[in-house]
Amino acid sequence: MTGGVHSSTVDDLLRRSARRVPDRTAVRYGDRAWTYRELDDAVTVAAVTLIDRGGPARGARVAVYGHNSDAYLIAFLACARAGYVHVPVNHHLTGDDLRYVIEQSGSSLVLTDPDLEHRLPDSVPVMALRDATGSLLEPARERSAAGILIAGGGDGEQVVQLLYTSGTTAEPKGAMMSHRAFVHAYVSAIVALDLKESDRPLHCMPLYHSAQMHVFLLPYLAVGAENTIIDQPDPYRIFELVGAGRADSLFAPPTVWIELAGHPEFGNRDLTGLRKAFYGASIMPVPVLERLRARLPDLAFYNCFGQSEVGPLAAVLGPGEHEGRMDSCGRPVLFVEARVVDERGVEVGPGVTGEVVYRSPQLCEGYWEKPEETAEAFRDGWFHSGDLAVRDAEGYLTVVDRVKDVINSGGVLVASRQVEDVLYEHPAVAEAAVIGLPDAHWIEAVTAVVVRRGPVGEAELIAHVRERLTHFKAPKRVLFVDDLPRNASGKILKRQLRDRFASGTRQPGAAGGA
Repeated sequence: MTGGVHSSTVDDLLRRSARRVPDRTAVRYGDRAWTYRELDDAVTVAAVTLIDRGGPARGARVAVYGHNSDAYLIAFLACARAGYVHVPVNHHLTGDDLRYVIEQSGSSLVLTDPDLEHRLPDSVPVMALRDATGSLLEPARERSAAGILIAGGGDGEQVVQLLYTSGTTAEPKGAMMSHRAFVHAYVSAIVALDLKESDRPLHCMPLYHSAQMHVFLLPYLAVGAENTIIDQPDPYRIFELVGAGRADSLFAPPTVWIELAGHPEFGNRDLTGLRKAFYGASIMPVPVLERLRARLPDLAFYNCFGQSEVGPLAAVLGPGEHEGRMDSCGRPVLFVEARVVDERGVEVGPGVTGEVVYRSPQLCEGYWEKPEETAEAFRDGWFHSGDLAVRDAEGYLTVVDRVKDVINSGGVLVASRQVEDVLYEHPAVAEAAVIGLPDAHWIEAVTAVVVRRGPVGEAELIAHVRERLTHFKAPKRVLFVDDLPRNASGKILKRQLRDRFASGTRQPGAAGGA
């Protein structure tokens, strides 16, 4: 394999680690383990396998529709090395949602796991990620990379991935991420999150999602750490690996931390080996964070904030910064410049709510084949995030809400996060999402959708909020459900909740009241 003298691409990072620490274990998955040299060779062989298959021309899109695995990681790096554009696809997608991503991206090939292949449209060629014949993984393990020369993944400006936004408020958009954007983002993550070669990170969240792949797995490969990939965030498996000394660093969204903290084994297992806890992808309720810190007082917590379009890490609240600002998401990372602006794009002062906007080499190039959405997001020389936040005098950001999630109740704006934090203080509340529903009198009625952990009724929860917040912020209605819809990153899909309950009908078994 060859690259330019100034080459700085995603796959270069692995190649450099392979030269620096060739015999160190890079990745473990199931009963397989790869040293850095073996992983680098496997990526080269997999890239050639794609090309030998008569693969698409350089710059063409290759979709990957699979579960967490070492093969999934190799597929991404092989696409980068062969000069293709990787399109990660949520493996929960089916039907029209799945077809949309594959067709909108213009993918010429789909790499998939055998158990998912039957869901794919017939119109696109398919190649297996990891079965016994014709797969991407088998040649990578069996064929020598010696003597193989390929041109490499291109220069830093080339797009290497179409990273589809989670689509919590609208149709997903393919953020065009370049090698340059990711390399800058990885350096930002390494610095802000104190990622070390000696760390033993556990990767349990989906690798098709930007946070697990690009804030943790790739930066950790860049520093030469030993990584363990598991299929999903199973509490028993997490407890087992931490207890055995196989993992000391873990990223999970608040929904998973809530599940871990509420698990019957949480108080019984020896988790002292866990040194770093990263949370993000959605807002962590302060009461939940306080419970976690009380149980594990020596654990270093990092709040990771951002969005797909910025690599996705934009700001971090480090372990020494939590006291007195538990609800903050921290300050911008190394390669991100952030401002808080009003509706005219004018920067506001400390303590004033506005929209967060960014400038950064980590930013995407725009949205694939969506010029109007690109122009709307990139205006006035800044990327408009859609997040409402307050910045204090020291530069710390506190996210108030998504612009589209703020509730207009009787002409007064109510931030759903503030109401949710109060609901989480009630011992019978396991999870909560606050939304606005159409109302003839209030325009939007503040509505709480709650998953119970114990007996509680609508009147009790409304009274609980009214005791702590101004009355107009209290829910007009509480709906009880068995679970909340969320995407793979753990974000609660409030758009689905609004659609479900906007008609005023309540799903069976989910009525308000006791």
